[in-house]
Amino acid sequence: MANSNALLTSLNGLAAGLFLMSSFGLAATRQMQGCLRFYITQSICLVVSALLLGLGLHAPDLLAVAVLDAVVKPIVIPVLLRRTVPEAVFRRREIAQVLNIPSSLLIALALTLLAYFLSGYLPPATGSLASINLPVGLAGLFIGVYTLTVRREAVPQLIGIFGIENGALLCGFAIASGLPLVIEMAFPFDMLIIALVIGILTRMTHERVGTTEVGGFTSLREGIGK
Repeated sequence: MANSNALLTSLNGLAAGLFLMSSFGLAATRQMQGCLRFYITQSICLVVSALLLGLGLHAPDLLAVAVLDAVVKPIVIPVLLRRTVPEAVFRRREIAQVLNIPSSLLIALALTLLAYFLSGYLPPATGSLASINLPVGLAGLFIGVYTLTVRREAVPQLIGIFGIENGALLCGFAIASGLPLVIEMAFPFDMLIIALVIGILTRMTHERVGTTEVGGFTSLREGIGK
């Protein structure tokens, strides 16, 4: 039993480490397709962590969330974005961003250190198995907020929102693994609706204004009003 828990803890630590690396990738990459790939990797790590915690903590609700997230996050949401967002957007070489890549990595590192510091003031994790989830999830949340702030275009900002949600879920697994299943399952469906709405708006903006920057939504609204 002890060996089994140690193995699950090690695997969960590996998943959390890859989750954090994917968060750094989200903050640093300038490629639209790269953003999507890092989000898919981050989501897979989240699913693996939920699965391991569900097995180690004997929590059927976490196993159900892992199955649902395995379908929605790395599969349905990327397909939905590729269907609703023009292909030309994904073929673009670079994303408009306020700061360069080295600055983004340094800020992401500082946010990670801040997350590890602040995690000591949050409620303790549910057992030692989930102890790594709390600081890493908080770091993913902070980096997602940073990604949302520095990006100027709709789809990368949307992926930043998804990164925030992934980080919050990873924290939630550690702090409140016993949440009602209906509450935990509501988040993926909310993300689906957001992805659909932003994808449609991005397509309309690209077709009418010729850009995917968020400022273009104002021009789209004014054009429809006329």
